[in-house]
Amino acid sequence: MPQLAQKDACELLDADHLAVKHLFVEYARLAKAMPAESTADREALARKICDELTVHTQIEEDIFYPALRQAAPDAGDVIDEGIEEHHEAKVLISQIRELGTAGAEMDKLVAELARAVEHHVKEERDELFPKAKAAPGMDLMSLGEQLRDRQRELEAAASSTDA
Repeated sequence: MPQLAQKDACELLDADHLAVKHLFVEYARLAKAMPAESTADREALARKICDELTVHTQIEEDIFYPALRQAAPDAGDVIDEGIEEHHEAKVLISQIRELGTAGAEMDKLVAELARAVEHHVKEERDELFPKAKAAPGMDLMSLGEQLRDRQRELEAAASSTDA
């Protein structure tokens, strides 16, 4: 995920959303333009998408959602929906990882994951982020630092297990 200094929690999460969107666009471009020649590249992109979304969902669930739930109790339903959407994404990520090999089935799963993530991002931008920004006592800069620190820890742990 992008390294962002001095960004608040919403900006950091939205930067993650944008980074993953670019990966989805590149995957779709390769799948359409040269499916036979881009198998290895698509497999690598699918792994990167899955890895980045896994870290992103974890920092949201471990840090952002609990802080928002405490600061803005009226956000509970939207947070619960976000957690359900994360579950849907995790199921698709698991299926993509199990498949492992690029082809029509992986292309279908990655496209389905892209649609699910796009829907989730829209809801966060339209509903969750405004609640976070309006919540009294919600220190988005401090929360952004916590998210960034945890994100780095998770990425380091993931890269050490990949080595």
